[in-house]
Amino acid sequence: MVPDGDQFSKKIISFTMLNNTGCSWSGGKDSCYALMKAKQFGYDPKILVNMMNENGEISRSHGLPFSILQQQAAMMNLPIVAQPTSWQEYERHFINTLHKIKEAYSIESMVFGDIDLQPHRDWEEKVCAAAGLDAFLPIWQRDRKELVLEMLAAGIETMIVSCNTIMGEAFLGKTLNLELIPELEKLNVDVCGENGEFHTVVINCPLFKEAIKLPSYSTAKHQEYFFLVWDQ
Repeated sequence: MVPDGDQFSKKIISFTMLNNTGCSWSGGKDSCYALMKAKQFGYDPKILVNMMNENGEISRSHGLPFSILQQQAAMMNLPIVAQPTSWQEYERHFINTLHKIKEAYSIESMVFGDIDLQPHRDWEEKVCAAAGLDAFLPIWQRDRKELVLEMLAAGIETMIVSCNTIMGEAFLGKTLNLELIPELEKLNVDVCGENGEFHTVVINCPLFKEAIKLPSYSTAKHQEYFFLVWDQ
């Protein structure tokens, strides 16, 4: 059975040693908070993993340049692997990366920030099993709004970097805060963005030594999404 946060919250856990872990790091709020919770559960992060586009310029999931991901990793004193890949080769490259970091960093598990999308969890379990690792989802099956409020209360500062056309271009660059949540609800947008309505970048959090510095940007539209285009 793959552990999740709800199971752990119902037990008193005594750790005799820390569990060396990697983290599937998107650069956004969910993976950040998942890593925060994993540390509370006794997991010791050793390495971050991000999958980039084919040319290695921006991340597949959030469209973040490596310079931002590198800043985030540096603020946590952690190394980061940024693996270029096509969507067609994504799974193969992910599994190969897991094998490499398992050997290099002696990790036993990977942390993921998914909340309640079962196909995502199924895939994460599959790729971890292929590399002989456990998948740990510490925010699994949490109420989405409660989770966002908890993230904000915990000190995660995050900004919207992409959003769908229901939200519109005006949401790009906005800080996700208590004032913004009612605006999202008026549009019937999930306040956690778990269905892909929007993505974020973490600017600061308790894991960071200090806030990262974001480069300037412009905006663009591709199909049904608006996103930030970062100056390099």
